[in-house]
Amino acid sequence: MGEQKTVTLIIQRQDNPESQPYEETFKIPYRPNMNVISALMEIRRNPVNAKGEKTTPVVWEMNCLEEVCGACSMVINGMPRQACSALVDKLEQPIRLAPMRTFPVVRDLQVDRSRMFDSLKKVKAWIPIDGTYDLGEGPRMPEKKRQWAYELAKCMTCGVCLEACPNVNSHSNFIGPAPLSQVRLFNAHPTGHMNRDERLEAIMGDGGLANCGNAQNCVQACPKGIPLTTSIAALNRETTIYMFKKFFGSDHTVD
Repeated sequence: MGEQKTVTLIIQRQDNPESQPYEETFKIPYRPNMNVISALMEIRRNPVNAKGEKTTPVVWEMNCLEEVCGACSMVINGMPRQACSALVDKLEQPIRLAPMRTFPVVRDLQVDRSRMFDSLKKVKAWIPIDGTYDLGEGPRMPEKKRQWAYELAKCMTCGVCLEACPNVNSHSNFIGPAPLSQVRLFNAHPTGHMNRDERLEAIMGDGGLANCGNAQNCVQACPKGIPLTTSIAALNRETTIYMFKKFFGSDHTVD
């Protein structure tokens, strides 16, 4: 019998948020149709590195395993993406895995995405109706608007667009492309529109629209193909109109 085929992974590890990162190499048995998650699960099952030394299991996050939850975001061969949809057969070896550095590292490949979730709170990316009583049928959204709004609704808060954006870093408080796109989504909703002014005020301040450098990395990196820069351009128009109407004291409604 021939020698068994293996997969080589070089993983950037970090024992805790304060410790220095280091690399550890693993070789695991190859199986057809493996993704990065299944490779990590193999390492967890048998945490022995390429030198034959027993080590600690690699820490990462996952949930749905079908590119819906966004939890397994990491940098794979230099590109931020989802580990569940990254197929080993389509990746150049050795496969290099690293955590997204836009967010604080908790341990190994696990990061704290609180920065993104706090930004969603800042822009009020929800419709504030608690559902404790029946309000009846809500207003209908025109089909044309519903179609492009659905594309924005595909966002799974994976954080990949923030990792790809050069303006989101430890020296900037830019909220990033995903929260901005969510402002457009919720402002477009007939019910969400009632909080439109609050959202526009939030993104007109520090860390908002003005911090976008239009690098367009976010569009290329987004695993769902969301038109993030289109949303940002639309919001630039909307905030400009809002600002002028607010200055002249007229009605704030934007077409």
